[in-house]
Amino acid sequence: MAVRRVAVAAVLIGLVAGCGHNAPTAATPTTTKAAEGTCDLNGLPVQAAQTVELIESGGPFPYPHSDGVVFGNFERMLPQRERGYYHEYTVPTPGAKNRGTRRIVTGGQPLNHPPEFYYTGDHYQSFCRIGGM
Repeated sequence: MAVRRVAVAAVLIGLVAGCGHNAPTAATPTTTKAAEGTCDLNGLPVQAAQTVELIESGGPFPYPHSDGVVFGNFERMLPQRERGYYHEYTVPTPGAKNRGTRRIVTGGQPLNHPPEFYYTGDHYQSFCRIGGM
């Protein structure tokens, strides 16, 4: 009986360890479909912090026709809000020949100091809410 309990405990520990509840790192920020995961800005690519600085200073942005536009949340990965609540900004990817897949999406007003910041490194497939801001 004791051997079975040890085996069950080992399986449970393995499951918990693999659930994405580990501290975020630069390569793997914690993300969830409902953007419930949080990530630290310092654990994201340095370009994410630079983008946040640009947002808070009002620009100029590297892609002026694309940065600051309304993000529709059509994927429904972020909490549902009225249209115009979210705005997206490019997080440059060194060496990319286009905008790449990394974005900061902000939520709320004012645009230069919104209450919510989200990061996606995979073009809206997953998000983490940037904590501590």
